[in-house]
Amino acid sequence: MYITITPQKMGGNFSKSSADFVGYLEKENQGLEQQDMEHFFNQYGDEISAEEVIKEIDGNTAKLEKHEPRFYSITVSPSKYELQKLQNSSEDLKKYTRELMKDYVASFNREIKGRPVNIDDIKYYAKIEHQRTFKGTDFQVKENQPYATKILQLKTEIRNVQEGRAEGNIKRMKKEIAKLEYQAPHHQNGKRIVQGMRKDGNQSHIHIIVSRKDASNRFSLSPGSKYKASDVKLNGQTVKRGFDRDEFFNNAEKTFDKTFGYKRNFAETYKARKDFVKNPNLYFAALMKLPANEKALAFKMIAKTGLPIVPNIPVSQTQIALRVLKRLRRGAEIAIKSSSIGI
Repeated sequence: MYITITPQKMGGNFSKSSADFVGYLEKENQGLEQQDMEHFFNQYGDEISAEEVIKEIDGNTAKLEKHEPRFYSITVSPSKYELQKLQNSSEDLKKYTRELMKDYVASFNREIKGRPVNIDDIKYYAKIEHQRTFKGTDFQVKENQPYATKILQLKTEIRNVQEGRAEGNIKRMKKEIAKLEYQAPHHQNGKRIVQGMRKDGNQSHIHIIVSRKDASNRFSLSPGSKYKASDVKLNGQTVKRGFDRDEFFNNAEKTFDKTFGYKRNFAETYKARKDFVKNPNLYFAALMKLPANEKALAFKMIAKTGLPIVPNIPVSQTQIALRVLKRLRRGAEIAIKSSSIGI
């Protein structure tokens, strides 16, 4: 499972309102009948309109500075193995979201009116989506890119020949294009994977928009705070501040496992992925000590998730360590730093 927490984009071409983001989340509903649409929901309500979401989020921004985000976006992307455990993707993910947001509020090292933050203190809206497309940052697109570049060059050469601007053997160039299409490392349904191609299979995931201010519009609750737990003087009073992302990510996977009776493999755990970056020796030692059946499943998961990836699992433990570390440690570090942490 991957969970990302990102602030609202401010400035440039982005509006300070939530309207653009909410509109983006409505894209899958275009052209659907009312009964087939996925609606916004929150802790207690279903079938909430986009207009209400915009009104509530935009109206909950008292005393925020111009440079401060009005809301945060949380994206929750279960793996195909986790999705297989669900009986009904939409309803089960709604149920999980409501439990997940309890973990979210519990991760704030903050008190409101002398008590810990609770679920009724936040204003959030969520939406289930069932489609995904390949992005330029996906490893399949990146590894196919050299082939895509050569194919584009050849197609440009063919067009130049056809329009009389150059000379060349069109038949030979078309054969070279077909060869490159075949040699590209990643395909789906017989076609080279490119940016914008829709992903096959169950791609259900959750988008959550949560207000920066609490439900009373008086207190600021930022999951972007770098302070895990500390005290600070505010208006002459000592208050706690900070948001513990490690705690949130850890509890998020525990909540999923408990809710759906999911037995999590070592390769799927937040701790394992963090060890991969911070202590790779410990990561590989733990991986190789797994029982044979769990180890086989771990390698299968690793090969498919992209973080970390074992392209073709070598025979020796040394080869595994060298190839994986050389290829992916930098990418994993970037993911950890940006809080796009797979759990």
